[in-house]
Order: sequence, then structure tokens, then C-alpha cells
Amino acid sequence: MSEQLRQDMECEGLLECFHGLKQLDKECFQALVETEEPLTVDEIAEAVDRERSTAYRAVQRLLQTGFIQKEQVNYEQGGYYHVYEPTDPSKIADDMQRMLNDWYAKMGQLIGEFETKYEQQDAASASAES
Repeated sequence: MSEQLRQDMECEGLLECFHGLKQLDKECFQALVETEEPLTVDEIAEAVDRERSTAYRAVQRLLQTGFIQKEQVNYEQGGYYHVYEPTDPSKIADDMQRMLNDWYAKMGQLIGEFETKYEQQDAASASAES
């Protein structure tokens, strides 16, 4: 964590920091942000110059983190396909803020536990020396 605090980070670094997303995931997300229409996995793969299966895995990671949304489009004669588009940035930011607040609260709790544990051991050592 201290290393991450020392690094210069851009806002896109939050994708990696909060969710462990890879470079390809960020490229796929950027491809979706830059287009005005939802894209299929094939179109995303073409935009990032990768195989369909590779792009599909990145899309799945983006779906799991909530950065993108999937919509089913039905053909009139039957069948369907999926298209993907970015989630509203304010929703993503709210989710990241919630995660940060939860993390901060957990770290505060662990620091308190650390202090209590080692104060008790220090006090026990001091009384044993007396």
C-alpha cells in the first residue's frame, strides 16, 4: 500500500487499484466509453485488436465489477445477441467511494486491535519485569 501511495496515479488507475483490472480490461472499457452505441464482444475485440475469447474474458471482468452493463437484443426471427455499454460514471464513483469507506473503517478497526493487543503484551512484559 505504501508503494501505491508513492506512485503518481491517474484516475484510470482506480480501475486497477480497486478492482485489480488488467491493462486489457482498461482498454476494453475505454473502447466502450469512446463509442456512442453499445458494442458486441466482436466489436470490442476489434477495437482493442484482440481475439474474441480474450476480449470476452475482459468484458466478463468488467461486468463483475459493475463497470459495464449487458443488454440482450432480440432478433425478429428469433435468437438474440448481447451488447455492452459503460455504467453511469457517477454510479461507478459512488461504488468506489463506498468500497473506500468500508476499507477505511476496516483498517481503523484493525489498527485499534493492533494497538490493544500490543499494549496488553507491553503491560504484561512490564509487570513481569517488576
